[in-house]
Amino acid sequence: MSELSSKNQDPSLSLKDSAPNYEKLRIWQESMELALEVYKTTSKFPKGELFGLTSQLRRAASSVSFNIAEGSGRGTREFLHFLMMAATSINEVLTALTLAFKLEYVTEQEHDNLRNRYLVLMRQIQALRAKLHKKTPNSKP
Repeated sequence: MSELSSKNQDPSLSLKDSAPNYEKLRIWQESMELALEVYKTTSKFPKGELFGLTSQLRRAASSVSFNIAEGSGRGTREFLHFLMMAATSINEVLTALTLAFKLEYVTEQEHDNLRNRYLVLMRQIQALRAKLHKKTPNSKP
């Protein structure tokens, strides 16, 4: 290690201490867990769906956590907007899950489990939006 970098390093800091604020949000944590579950579930879809339903469902699932992360680094009004985008991505995930179930790509248990968890996450996002909205005058609910 160079002399300059060793002088500037604080040994009391670790990478864990410098975690971004969004990683502390339960909605972000849950959205990441759900995205991973969607990736595992879609890995069993027919190969012919790789650029169709598989891709669409994965993009929608990952979009939820991406929007929460991006919005958390902005002002409250913009965060409200990004939380709305995360919620609309959940609607897209729910629609794609229903289609996957009707096509028999997922079992009823897989469908219901993911659907219920996404609905809980949607309510949590809506609750956070309502709380932030009260603190932000002239913002749309």
